[in-house]
Amino acid sequence: MKWLCLGAVLLAVGCGPVPAADYGEELFGDPKLSDSQYNTFSCATCHATTASPPKDKVYAGLSLHDVASRPHWWGGYETRLLDAVNFCYTAFMRGVTPLAPEDPRSRALYEYLVRISPDEDAPAQPFTLVKDIGNVPRDSAERGADVYRAACLECHGEAHTGKGRLTQLAPVLPEVSQDYGTLFPGVAPGLIFIEKIRHGRFFGVGGNMPPYSRESLSDKDLGAVLAYLGL
Repeated sequence: MKWLCLGAVLLAVGCGPVPAADYGEELFGDPKLSDSQYNTFSCATCHATTASPPKDKVYAGLSLHDVASRPHWWGGYETRLLDAVNFCYTAFMRGVTPLAPEDPRSRALYEYLVRISPDEDAPAQPFTLVKDIGNVPRDSAERGADVYRAACLECHGEAHTGKGRLTQLAPVLPEVSQDYGTLFPGVAPGLIFIEKIRHGRFFGVGGNMPPYSRESLSDKDLGAVLAYLGL
C-alpha cells in the first residue's frame, strides 16, 4: 500500500460524520485544500477522474482514474502517491507545507483516490515533458478556437479580454506577449508561449501554471492554439 490503509475511516465534518472518501471528493474539487490565500486551483482543475475524460475539455494533468493502483507517477519521478500529490500541492496550488500522512485531508484524499481506482493492477501512465522546446507548425485558427476553449479558457478566460478567467493573476492571452519584448528581447513571442505551455511555472517567469505534456496537448493542438492567438 503506497499511502495509509484506512479502511472505513470516518471524519467529522459539518453536521455529522462523513465517509472519508466523500470528504476526499469534496477536497478534490476545493481550491481551499491549499493553505495559500492566492491559490485558485483545485485538483479537479487539472485532472479528470474517469477512464474516458470529456472530449470538450483538455486537462493539463492525466486522468486520475485508477491512480491509486499505479506503480509510480509523474513519469516515474515519484514512487509514493502522497509525494505525487504534494508535488502538485506545492508547485501549482501554492501550498506552503506539504500534506503529511497523518493529516485527515491526506487520509480522505487517499480514500477518494482508491474509490476511483477499480483496477488493482493499473499500469503507470506516460508523461512526456518536452525538455528542449522548438517551434511547431501552425494549424487552422478555427480549430485553434476549439482547443483554446477546451484547454485555456477556464484559467485565462476569453482571448483578448480575459473575461471569465479563474484569477486576475492569469494573464490575458495573447496580450501578455506585449511584455515579452522587454523581458526576452529578440525572441519570437510564439516561442515563449510554447515554452510556457510546455514547461509551465518551471520556465521561471513566475506564476504557477502546470505544464502540458505531449500526452495532454499534442504539437498539432498547440500549433492550432497559436494560430488562433495570432502567434
